[in-house]
Amino acid sequence: MNRNSQNPARPQIYLAGPDVFRPDARDHFVRLAAACDALGLAALLPADGNDQPVAGAPEEQIYEANMQRLRGADGVVANLASFRGLEPDSGTVFEVGAAVALGIPVVAYGVPAGSYADRARSLLPCAPDAAGVLRETGSGIAVEDFGQPLNLMLACSIHIAPTPEEALRKMAELLAFQRR
Repeated sequence: MNRNSQNPARPQIYLAGPDVFRPDARDHFVRLAAACDALGLAALLPADGNDQPVAGAPEEQIYEANMQRLRGADGVVANLASFRGLEPDSGTVFEVGAAVALGIPVVAYGVPAGSYADRARSLLPCAPDAAGVLRETGSGIAVEDFGQPLNLMLACSIHIAPTPEEALRKMAELLAFQRR
């Protein structure tokens, strides 16, 4: 199960999210790593460009380092809070999709309350068309309205918890269940 041979007794949890951009990112990750430790998990922190520099573009180094961490993870806990708009951070969404494709369980937190359609209605002029499909009034583009808190591709592929700590607890439960 554990893809990381350095410490096979502790599941490796990749901490995905736009948290690397926070002004208190270091303190935030220290808190999350401590919460991982308390649950018998080991935190895999995302690369932020401050790793040992090697030849090549820094953005490529960050991408490669994060993909390596993802491939070595037993689980992903992702911050899917709205980021600079209605949707979660696109890089985090990519990491969640990559984890799902790799068969790695994902638990998200930071997901706003209510449905995606309700949030879209509150930020964009929307109205149902003659068939009852919710659409943006300016463009006519349909707004996904399945009652889910996120786009169906995310909502149907992950678990959602209200806080980072509860997401880590849920991940610990999922991994313990898989070991049985």
